[in-house]
Amino acid sequence: MELEKFEEIRTQVCARYADVTEGKMMRSPAIHYKKKVFAFLSRKNKMVFKFGKDYPIHRLDVQMQEFSPFKTKKPLKGWYEVDFDKNQKWENLTEIALQLIKEKG
Repeated sequence: MELEKFEEIRTQVCARYADVTEGKMMRSPAIHYKKKVFAFLSRKNKMVFKFGKDYPIHRLDVQMQEFSPFKTKKPLKGWYEVDFDKNQKWENLTEIALQLIKEKG
């Protein structure tokens, strides 16, 4: 279910925007903008978004946590994961992450 939902979002976003393509991040399926990853599906079947370390995530009104894929290292700054039970928010969060990466150029 998680992979299917992710692939549905990825297909829609890739079709809607130029320079948005399918790719990989840490061997997981991802969405790229000009070859830079801004969203992907983690091995724990959570969708992970790059908002940046200065983005006010508290305004997004969705429960998320910093993405921490390594046992002995700190979380990846600016990356946040959202559980599948919040998948109705994934598409909007994908759009936000895309706009942020576009703004950075």
